[in-house]
Amino acid sequence: MKKLSLIITLFLAVLLLQNCKKDTYTETATSNNTLFAVINDTTWSAVNIQAALTYNSATKTKVFTCTGTATNQEVTFNVTANNAINTASFPLQTYNDDGSTTTFAYLRANTSGTYIDQGTVGAGSGTITFTALDSVARKCSGTFSYIARHNNYDNNGNITSVTINEVSDGAFNNLPYTFTSN
Repeated sequence: MKKLSLIITLFLAVLLLQNCKKDTYTETATSNNTLFAVINDTTWSAVNIQAALTYNSATKTKVFTCTGTATNQEVTFNVTANNAINTASFPLQTYNDDGSTTTFAYLRANTSGTYIDQGTVGAGSGTITFTALDSVARKCSGTFSYIARHNNYDNNGNITSVTINEVSDGAFNNLPYTFTSN
């Protein structure tokens, strides 16, 4: 009899545990900002944005340019697609900074409001990925990050230090752009 009540108790315990389910929560990070990044560990979100896609029929290239400014800081990137066709689309892929066809810049405004380049983004120090593009609505989305290095010199021209500006976790969401063909 004890064996039977032990078996029944274990069976009821198993049934009870089967009905207890762990709550599952799924969260998705979203942002209403069109262009944003983390610059030197501080979240930055562009207030003024200009983006354009230009097709050059002579060279069969497309150049996507984007500049965003806010809080006396400017983020700029330029990406060239070779062997392009004359449409308002752009290849969805990752582009690495190579110093010519893909470039980045980080600038800060001085006291007179002039934006000054804060360093060089060397080849391999930046990436941009286009993840979505609507050529009819002319909007695109993607991610970017890069590091700008600035050499500081003494009066004799010797490097005394290097200032590093990191633009990380950058994203553009449904970024509107213009299209020009020439």
